[in-house]
Amino acid sequence: MIALADIEAAAHRIAGVVVRTPTLPSPGLSDLLGVPVTTKLELLQRTGSFKARGATAKLLALDDAERAAGVVAVSGGNHGIAVAVMAGVCEVAATVVMPRTAPARAVELARAAGADVRVTDDMAGAFALMNRLRDEGVTLLHPFDDPLVVAGQGTVGLELADDAGELTDVLVSIGGGALISGVATALRARRPQVRIWGVETEGAQAMSQALARGGPVDVPLSSIVTTLSAPSVAPLTYEHVRALVTDVLVVSDAEAVRGTLEMAEHAKVWAEPAAGCLLPAARLVRERVGADARLGLVVCGGNTTVADVTAWAGRFGL
Repeated sequence: MIALADIEAAAHRIAGVVVRTPTLPSPGLSDLLGVPVTTKLELLQRTGSFKARGATAKLLALDDAERAAGVVAVSGGNHGIAVAVMAGVCEVAATVVMPRTAPARAVELARAAGADVRVTDDMAGAFALMNRLRDEGVTLLHPFDDPLVVAGQGTVGLELADDAGELTDVLVSIGGGALISGVATALRARRPQVRIWGVETEGAQAMSQALARGGPVDVPLSSIVTTLSAPSVAPLTYEHVRALVTDVLVVSDAEAVRGTLEMAEHAKVWAEPAAGCLLPAARLVRERVGADARLGLVVCGGNTTVADVTAWAGRFGL
C-alpha cells in the first residue's frame, strides 16, 4: 500500500502542472441534503476530471527509455482524455484504447490532443489490446493498477484535508479504485476520524463484488456510467479499500443521472453521472450516521454533454 509520503512526493512533482481545484461549501446541496456539504470540485481540473493528476504523476516519473517508447492507456473516457492531453504537455507519444461504449466526446478530445485512439468492441477487449501493446514494449499507464497513479490521485485528498472545514464523512466514486485509494490514504493520515465511503453504480460493481468475494474478480458491465466501468479492480486498490474505507454503496444509473441534474440545479455545477451518483449515496450515508453528519463530496469530473444527459433523463423518465 502507498503511504502519505508517496502522495506528498506526487503533489510536489505535479505542482504547477495540474490545478489545485476549489474546495467549497455548497449551500444548495446542504439545503437539499439537510446537512452541511463541502464539495471538492475536480471537474474544474485540467481535462475536466481528477485523472490529470495520476496521469501527470506517472508521466513525469518516466525514465528516458519509457518516454521514448511512448505510453498506452485504456479508458472509458476520462483517463484517456487525461493521458492524451498530459502526454502532449510532457511531449510523450500516447496510444489510448477505448471501448465503443465510451462517450463520443471523450474519443474526440483524446484524438484532438494528438493521441492515437484505438476503439474496441468492449472494455474487456480494450484491456486486452492495452496489455498486448504493453507486451510489445509500449510503456503502460494503467488507470488504477499503479502506485504512482494512486499517489497522484491521492493529492485530491491532501488538498481536501488542508482546505475543508470540519467533515465527518467523505464520499468518493469508484471505478478501478485509484481515486478512493489515494484519497483514503491521505485522509486517514491527515484526518483519521473521517469516514470514507465509496460509491458505485449498478452494473459497474467491481469493488463491491471484490469485497464480497475476498479479492478482485471479473464483473459483467452494464452501467451507462462508462467512466466507472472497470471490468475488475486491482489487488492494489482492493487492499486500500478493504483497509481504509467504511463501506461501498451501490446506486442505480437512474439515481446517478438524477444526481447530475440535482447538482446542476442545486450546486450550479455540471457533473457527469460518475459524480452525480454521490448524491443518492449521500442520502444513504446521512440516514446511517445521523443528522450530525458533515459531508464532503469529491466531484470527480464533468465530461458529459447536454445531449447525453438529456437522453439519459428521458430514458429514465426524469
